[in-house]
Amino acid sequence: MAEQTEIILPAVRGRLSWQKPLAELTWLRVGGPADHLFQPADIDDLAEFLRRLDPAVPVFPIGVGSNLIVRDGGMRAVVIRLGRGFNGISVDGDTVTAGAAALDAHVAKRAADAGVDLTFLRTIPGSIGGAVRMNAGCYGSYTADVFVSATIVTREGEIREITAQELDFQYRQTAFPEGAVLVHATLRGPKGDPEDLHARMEAQLQKRDESQPTRDRSAGSTFRNPAGFSSTGRADDVHDLKAWKVIDNAGMRGARRGGAQMSGKHSNFLINTGGATAADLEGLGEDVRKKVYEDSGITLEWEIMRIGDPLPEQLSE
Repeated sequence: MAEQTEIILPAVRGRLSWQKPLAELTWLRVGGPADHLFQPADIDDLAEFLRRLDPAVPVFPIGVGSNLIVRDGGMRAVVIRLGRGFNGISVDGDTVTAGAAALDAHVAKRAADAGVDLTFLRTIPGSIGGAVRMNAGCYGSYTADVFVSATIVTREGEIREITAQELDFQYRQTAFPEGAVLVHATLRGPKGDPEDLHARMEAQLQKRDESQPTRDRSAGSTFRNPAGFSSTGRADDVHDLKAWKVIDNAGMRGARRGGAQMSGKHSNFLINTGGATAADLEGLGEDVRKKVYEDSGITLEWEIMRIGDPLPEQLSE
């Protein structure tokens, strides 16, 4: 773990915390502290802070921590977390504008109320900021399909619009500018009957709860599906090379390391059974990747983001 150096941070109108434990901010409930956690009051507060912050100080924005492993040594950075001032949702015709902190599920429901079909977002854990940054999707639909534009604050403190072309949407990734913070996004979906849209989402929720460990402490899908085999939700969907299937084939369903386990209900879900460390979770994920490669020659790519530093004693393990 790198030695912390004393830095002077700009004054803010929001909340600025020192040595803030990040485990309580992630769904997996693991991870060490951030040197600093900044929760801006509004976009101007955020922009002014970044503009005045020493350029050598790294920043890292997080959402609701639904797709994140923070390593046990924590973060040598200013972690930025957007709160209530960034979770508004508005609808104009077929266009939905949502703050980065708005939950995907809330956006899907508000859109459906207005007869706009963003139903694929209903079962995606997390917030709109993460959905854009990682091109989240399911049932054959992706954020890229409905994305119009977004507003970001750059690491230099400039407020500007960003286009789909700049983001260069790919499967589960984008070319999001380093150190920038997304503050809101505009999406456009096809029109639909509100009652039908809500019924579709209820069916999706039932299907998810039947097949995924929604009551366990997880971070959603652990690994990306191998290229060309993303889930479509269609009846003719082929599962031979889905991540869960190659994990099953390698005998890693239910595998454990410390308090970490690959779910017995859905083998592409990494869960904290209680008392797991970040090292347990990441180590088990690497065990799975190794076994899958040995079994099939396929190298699984992490979908969960791993950030921060291990503890010094973990470096020699």
